Formats: sequence, C-alpha cells, structure tokens
Amino acid sequence: MTTAAIIVAAGRGTRANTGQPGESPKQWRLLAGEPVVAHALAAFAGLFRVLVIHPDDADLARTVAGDALVVAGGASRAASVRAALEALEGRGISQVLIHDAARPMVSAAVIGRVIEALERAEGAAPALAVTDALWTGSGGLVTGTRDRSGLYRAQTPQGFGYAAILAAHRAFAGEAADDVEVARAAGLDVVMVEGEETNLKLTYPGDFQRAERSLQTERMLRAPGPEGAPMDVRMGNGFDVHAFCEGNHVWLCGVRIAHDKALLGHSDADVGMHALTDAIYGALAEGDIGQHFPPSDPQWRGAESRIFLAHAAELARSRGFVLTSADVTLICERPKVGPHAAAMRAALAEIMGVAVDRVSVKATTSERLGFTGREEGIAAMATAVLLKTEGGQAA
Repeated sequence: MTTAAIIVAAGRGTRANTGQPGESPKQWRLLAGEPVVAHALAAFAGLFRVLVIHPDDADLARTVAGDALVVAGGASRAASVRAALEALEGRGISQVLIHDAARPMVSAAVIGRVIEALERAEGAAPALAVTDALWTGSGGLVTGTRDRSGLYRAQTPQGFGYAAILAAHRAFAGEAADDVEVARAAGLDVVMVEGEETNLKLTYPGDFQRAERSLQTERMLRAPGPEGAPMDVRMGNGFDVHAFCEGNHVWLCGVRIAHDKALLGHSDADVGMHALTDAIYGALAEGDIGQHFPPSDPQWRGAESRIFLAHAAELARSRGFVLTSADVTLICERPKVGPHAAAMRAALAEIMGVAVDRVSVKATTSERLGFTGREEGIAAMATAVLLKTEGGQAA
C-alpha cells in the first residue's frame, strides 16, 4: 500500500498566543529551535507528505516544506483536509494519515499502530481513556459531574483508506471536530489504537513549555555525549505498604479504582505512587517521602500523592537528571490491576513529564501467603533510573 500523510497547518491557533504583539500562529512558532510544523513534518519522513497551510503562510511554508506538496487550506478544518485529499487524487495513494501540525511530538510507535490497524479496519485513530473526574461548571464553581465511562481523548494521526475518506469528505456538509466524525457520518467504522500522553496538542501557552521540556529530555537521552564525557547513572528502589480499611475505592498509581475497601494512610495512600516517589528520591540520595512531606505536618493529611511524585521528578530535573525508566510492581490479590495498567502508566508519565513508554506498571500476587495474600493490604515496589551526562542541563 502507498500511504500519504496530510499535515493540517491552516488554522490561526489564537488560544496559544501569549499576548505579545505580532505573534505567529502556533504552528509557526519555534519549539526547540524549529517551527512546530517542522517537527510534525519530520515525524512522517519517508511518506508522501501534504502540508495544508493558510494562504497567508506561503512564504513560511517554503522554509520547511522540503519535498512535501503544499496545498492552500479552506475556511474550516474539514475544507482544508478535503483540499489536501483532492490534491492526492490520481497519485496512486491507497491510504492516508491525517495529522494536526499542532501535535509536533507524535511518535513513530503511534504512527505505526495506526498504519497497522488499517490493515484490518476502514479507519483507525489513537486515543487515551479519560481517567480524571469530569465536572460541569459555571462562574468558576463546580455545578455537577459527568460519568467518564467509555470516554476517550482523541488524537491524531487519524488513518483511513484514501478512496473512502475522500468520498466521505465530499459528502460531508458543515464543520467537524475531526476526520473520525466525517468518517463515521459516512458509515465507516473506526478502531481505536493506544495513544500517548506525549502526543499532546499545543493549544495554550503552557503547552509549549511542556513540549519543550519533553523534547529536551528525549534529545538528551538520544544524543551521544562528548567523547570521554562521563555519564552519571543513578538507580533507586522504593517499597511501601498500606493496610486496608473501610471504604469503597483505592488509589493506585494515580487511578481511582472501585473496591470494597480503601487503603489506610496519612495521604490518599497511593501505595504504588509512594514506592515510585521513594525510588526517585533514593536515586538522588534524597531520603524518602517522610523527610520531604512529614506525616506529622497536618497540611499533608489527605493530600494527593501526585504532589509527592511531581516534587521528586522536578527535583531530579533541577539536578540535571532525566528519568530513563520507571518500573512499579503492585503486590495484591485484589483489586485486579491489569485492566487499569495502561491508565496507570499514562497517569504516572503525565505527572513526571516523561514519555509513557518509559513507565511500566505490573502486578503480582503472593500466592495467598502473608498479609497481601490474606487481603489485609497492598504492597508495592518500584525502581527508577536517572541519567545525566557531564554538563547535562535540567530537562
């Protein structure tokens, strides 16, 4: 099959502006020294690429397009995508990936999963399950909640058979949130593949800071150090135990899981996150959670454990280290961890500001032996590996 990638960069992206006069649309702002759109184009190197731009950005496009076909977009996203699809007609394209330029850090793994899924499906798109509680609000106040069951956060690239999605766009009237909506309106089935937290969309000014940090981390990990420059590799271990008590849910690795008991602790008793936090502190020779967040201090009573983990991760960055690997093992009979492992990895990765493929969460039982076997509590152990090259800077 011949695959083409459409990079949609025709919008104005005003929500990402910081208020400075003369700001460029977000896709043309610099990220790690290059325009955002250049990162998106590079992710699809090796494919036939179409860059869809606003007509006013033709001069900017010439600086980054390379061998990509440049097409002027329309008044809406759907119109812009259709213009690119029409430009591909007659070029022997069998399937197409449609990607937002505002997602500059899409990985080869995500792209590969979409392409692989197209071998058996009419359409495929990456997605992440919604793990946070959902509220409605008005005037700065919470007005209600919404059930998050069955809800997913959509990502790109969204892939389709070329002829089918072209026909779908030709038949579609109006605007659509994305190309999956257009495809479904035409009766196409779209399967979901696993997305990644690092495949973030640049929407607000703070998103650029997150993206910059992530890109710097990846470059530091992949770039060879100066010849003869020593590497500082640190490894830390963490172990934690919490007993069960009365309750109806537990927090494990940042995910709320319904259960017939709760975990007893000074904070939210997230045993997995505590073990990982201690592993990072251990790698830095910085003691443990109790030294940084004393249980005798009432301000930490009932605190979310993400506060502790975020502090440990930021402390590592401030010392010039990047987290290369984090591995958590939960030891319990119940609740079952497997169905929640992906959400746990995503939650931990987001808190630490690293790619989800650097985080592992798994579980085991103690074969009905000991306090975990008797379901009196849950234990967790974790390992964290940190890396710094000489002269390395915080990522």
